[in-house]
Amino acid sequence: MKRLNGIHVKHHKNTENCETKQFPMPKRLTVLMSQAMGAPCTPLVKKGDTVDKGQKIGDSDAFMSAPIHSPASGTVADVTDYLLPNGSRCKAVIIEPDGENRISPDVKPPVINSREDFVNAVRESGCVGLGGAGFPTHIKLRYDPVKTPIDTLVINGAECEPYITSDYREFMEDPDDVIDGISKIMEIMNIPMCKIGIEENKPSAIKLMTEKTANMKGVSVVTLPSSYPQGAEKVLIHSCTGRIVAEGELPSNQGVAVMNVSTVGFISRYLKTGMPLTEKRLTLDGNAATKNQGNYIVPIGTAVSELLEFCGAENPEKVLYGGPMMGFPLYDTEQAVTKVNNAVLAFKDVKTPETTACIRCGRCIRACPLNLMPTLLEQAYDRRDGAELARLKVNLCMNCGCCSYVCPANRHLAEKNQLAKALLPKPKK
Repeated sequence: MKRLNGIHVKHHKNTENCETKQFPMPKRLTVLMSQAMGAPCTPLVKKGDTVDKGQKIGDSDAFMSAPIHSPASGTVADVTDYLLPNGSRCKAVIIEPDGENRISPDVKPPVINSREDFVNAVRESGCVGLGGAGFPTHIKLRYDPVKTPIDTLVINGAECEPYITSDYREFMEDPDDVIDGISKIMEIMNIPMCKIGIEENKPSAIKLMTEKTANMKGVSVVTLPSSYPQGAEKVLIHSCTGRIVAEGELPSNQGVAVMNVSTVGFISRYLKTGMPLTEKRLTLDGNAATKNQGNYIVPIGTAVSELLEFCGAENPEKVLYGGPMMGFPLYDTEQAVTKVNNAVLAFKDVKTPETTACIRCGRCIRACPLNLMPTLLEQAYDRRDGAELARLKVNLCMNCGCCSYVCPANRHLAEKNQLAKALLPKPKK
């Protein structure tokens, strides 16, 4: 099987052996009504209401959406407009925890008697892809097995981004939840095969999962090359199954469903307890973090400023949601943790290299895992040539950042690719 292109980056897995700890409950939580791909939710509570942990506080009638639940018991201090890091706005529910950790009476294990019950339960849990993409999980499961037969479940345990180790800790600390989640999904959705993809730089996780799955029919562990972006959906599918997801296709078109390891672990716990998605394991690290680096279970809605104070990152020059390759910098450290955050990284001594003219070395082309032509895409973007961008298939770009990383001229290739997608010709109705 031909290996897709990519790059080798320094792993910086400084926190891989840091056992997950519970982060202290903040005095104030800002729970955004837009935390994943799809339509934002409408608040179901108002200022002055008392809420319980696990209570649904936001929902939407839109198909592409997932409900939002309260991370703590307490009082709704406000329902306000909120500016998201991407410049758009949504509603936010501000909760002041009361310290009682009172659980909502609605929190109880779901009754599953059918495939439809299971899919609806996953939706009610508020589950979205926990690897960072945030695609509502119930939509992945809501397929017609006759029209779209799925024969392989691929578990994304690559975690190829530098610094981040939260998924690795899911393997090491909650392996039985991971296995149980896989078993439940395979059984209920009638998926005969499962491939658990783990990068070769995580030998302990590979060994543990291999032992745990030894007697499981149809389940195997795939040792992935330790290269970036091995965890990207199309790259992962190719590495685990040899199948290629073409332009315009979804993984389901190739008979594959992809789920992050933390997602399947959460589904297992939800089926047992009924507690929806109210907290998230994430990695705190970076060279500006001088203490308490590690992995923490953090209530959704916690301000990043509290995380930075906790890890001793005073006045960092750059703070990232996610990893240094695909994460994005925060303009405001009062931004709140959401379902899709898997790391907060704080850096100092950040150097911004000067951009120079393209030297036509071809490194970006050799690095691109999807064999795109970043130099030509940049030229087409600079000309605002939407037709040429479409011909060069800019829509295939996954924003992995490989091209920008290897460019000796320090050109902003990956960034321009994302801006370029807005210039594509609109499809005819």
